Amino acid sequence: MKRQIITLLALCSLMTGCHHSNHPNLAAKLEAEPVKADSVATVYLTHEITPQSLVDIYHALGVEATGRVAVKISTGETGKTNYLRPQLIGQLVKLVDGTIVECNCAYWGHRDNSEEHWAEIRERGFLDIASVDIMDEQGEMAIPVRDTTHIPHNLVGAHLKNYDFMINLAHFKGHPMAGYGGAIKNQSIGVSSANGKLLLHSAGKKADSDHKLSGWVSSVGGTKQDHFLESMAAAAQSVADYMQGRIIYINVMNNLSVDCDCIPNPHEPKMQDVGILASTDPVALDKACLDIVFNTQPSEGNDPKPLIRRINSRHGTHTVDYAAQIGLGTKKYRIVEIDK
Repeated sequence: MKRQIITLLALCSLMTGCHHSNHPNLAAKLEAEPVKADSVATVYLTHEITPQSLVDIYHALGVEATGRVAVKISTGETGKTNYLRPQLIGQLVKLVDGTIVECNCAYWGHRDNSEEHWAEIRERGFLDIASVDIMDEQGEMAIPVRDTTHIPHNLVGAHLKNYDFMINLAHFKGHPMAGYGGAIKNQSIGVSSANGKLLLHSAGKKADSDHKLSGWVSSVGGTKQDHFLESMAAAAQSVADYMQGRIIYINVMNNLSVDCDCIPNPHEPKMQDVGILASTDPVALDKACLDIVFNTQPSEGNDPKPLIRRINSRHGTHTVDYAAQIGLGTKKYRIVEIDK
């Protein structure tokens, strides 16, 4: 049953104005309509969330991570947050001989300076599985953006230049400002220096981390909020351009709280874990994850409504809409399950 639902979901994403339905005639009609391979991204899915399934979905992408490999994760604000644990990601990181990369935060917390951030990294056990690099510890660098609607450039950790390939390994969940966090946010806010984070949150108006994140950042739900989301999309595209496309994207859909891993005490998830999804297209990947959330039927112990409300209240889906508009990727996708 789950496979049938996912297949219908993916096919619906290819059609403008498609209304999701479980009607069998609709599914047959959609399956009969051919789609052009060059206009549709493939999103791989496993319902298992294990170290081996993470490796398996990496192999399913068919793209080898070579050279100096950066594995971009969030190290989490506290031990209580739902960051991806070293026990889950360690096998993949070791396989690609990767370096875990992060940047400092722009809000007051445990990761707003390198000294405290390193303490958190050690405490979480990330140094037990790989080398770790706080990419803006020795400064930042400006990289060009194609879409200069809001930001003149993107400010990223200076150490980004040290890497040949990136695995964007994101925890998909809600977010108090962006509505949701996934591949696009992990590649924009996540790769930005502390100053770069302020630049994006303010849609180009501030780039001085002495200000920290405060009430001036954005007005949730209004025009400024959309500008913030659009700035994230532009920044994610700039990183993809800088890496010359040498990036693969993985979203882990577990611990689906309305809050992100930057919240010290996140709300308990109401929606059940889904699995791991991966693609070479970040827009298709985030869109597939969003579609799964929005198309999950509430049942006992599995309620997507709080997460949906959080995403809608921040106009979170605008991020993928705008990212597709500026050419970061496509919202059209097909899901391929890799579970045996």
